Amino acid sequence: MASVKDVERIADELERLVGDLRSELQGSPDFEQLTQIADEISERADHAAETFSTVNETLMSRIGEVAGGRTKRSSSGGQSREKSKAASS
Repeated sequence: MASVKDVERIADELERLVGDLRSELQGSPDFEQLTQIADEISERADHAAETFSTVNETLMSRIGEVAGGRTKRSSSGGQSREKSKAASS
């Protein structure tokens, strides 16, 4: 599974690419090179977004499982208490 460390690595790559883009813009820029750098930036940014989405989905799923488990335990615990009260009456 992707992690925040993966996104950190992607951010480092993006910083490097932005530096490359700035350097290419100095003097007489090569528009083909600028296009390639911009494409790489776009691909890396998309990858970062996918990673965030995957991490978010995993966390939300886990939160749902934990919250669902608490609800089931709480409701079954309440039913057990009600059965105990009825049996002792």
